[in-house]
Amino acid sequence: MSSPDDERRKRKEALKGMIRKLHAGEAPESLKREFHGLLTGADATEVAQLEQELIDEGLPAREVQRLCDVHAALFEEGLEKAPEPELPPGHPARTLLTENRLLRVHLARLRELTDALGELPGAFAAKKAELTGLLDDLAQLERHYLRKENQLFPALERRGVRGPTQVMWGIHDEIRGHLKAARSALEGDRREEFLDAARTFAEKAEAMALKEERVLVPMSLETLTDAEWVEIGAGGAEIGYAWHTPVEEFTPKEEKKEEKTAGRALNLSTGALTPEQLDLLLTHLPVDLTFVDENDEVRYYSSGKERIFPRSPGIIGRKVQNCHPPDSVDVVNRIVASFKSGEKDSAEFWLNLKGRLVYIRYFAVRDAAGAYRGVLEVSQDVSGIRALEGERRLLDW
Repeated sequence: MSSPDDERRKRKEALKGMIRKLHAGEAPESLKREFHGLLTGADATEVAQLEQELIDEGLPAREVQRLCDVHAALFEEGLEKAPEPELPPGHPARTLLTENRLLRVHLARLRELTDALGELPGAFAAKKAELTGLLDDLAQLERHYLRKENQLFPALERRGVRGPTQVMWGIHDEIRGHLKAARSALEGDRREEFLDAARTFAEKAEAMALKEERVLVPMSLETLTDAEWVEIGAGGAEIGYAWHTPVEEFTPKEEKKEEKTAGRALNLSTGALTPEQLDLLLTHLPVDLTFVDENDEVRYYSSGKERIFPRSPGIIGRKVQNCHPPDSVDVVNRIVASFKSGEKDSAEFWLNLKGRLVYIRYFAVRDAAGAYRGVLEVSQDVSGIRALEGERRLLDW
């Protein structure tokens, strides 16, 4: 008689074989019955391991992402829905689940409106104001995804869970793209384009919520400790919440809070500053700073009042490659490799972001001997600088 471990291993190999069949073009309908039988007794951790092993064995995360809609539909039928866990107020997982319930309220209204517009084309202009407000509300989903990407995913990666996080981030970007397309089509009065983008957005956002509930949250609760959940929750307020704000912080019953001690002055190359002074100085600079060390791990970011790009404590110690969506990793690796080799010392980009011109620069950090010690990212809103003309020689407040 085979052991439970043998059964899990056989099921996992069979599941991977079926995903490969889908990848090769076999119709999902032909696999549904077999898939349903295999998933009987499977848990969320097995599904997550499946994705990770496919990536570890050479299937690009982008390919697993492309397959996700196909096998997610099969998972929905085969993977038993676990009862919602009882979690204390303020627990980050409880917040994710609450946001999914609120998301579905907005998605239901979006479906009602798109169905009505499909039957009554003349109603498009009359419903435009309501649709605009609804899409603005749905844009809060961005905060939900940012907390996953910057707080939850780093904690899972430190535990060796990488595949599901890479796949999910890629799907987040797809969903963002569909919402952006829907808003653009609505603003341009392009009815058919709007209906197509809005319906696709609703379908994919619902599928992601389902995968969070059936795979991500159960796996995360099984994998992470209370102390890790406290760290995940600590950065939530910096990023923000979607459609509600938790009224309590998650505090495990036996948590012991450490007392902060005053720091001595640090001797720098041209002076000495206490840790508090150094932190104040860095957070008051009119730029956003992020430092990645020679091992490609994020070691610091400046937490100013108005950051251009969101950052949260979860990224500290995270590999820089995991701090970017899959489509951007190649560019990140090219910059880092050119800095490490000494071929380049800087790279720069600029983009228009919500009416602001954002200037992003990367600098190779080298010590006195010229050895590579990391990368400094500097982001700045230069809209005001770009608009300067003439001179100002006198104080004018």
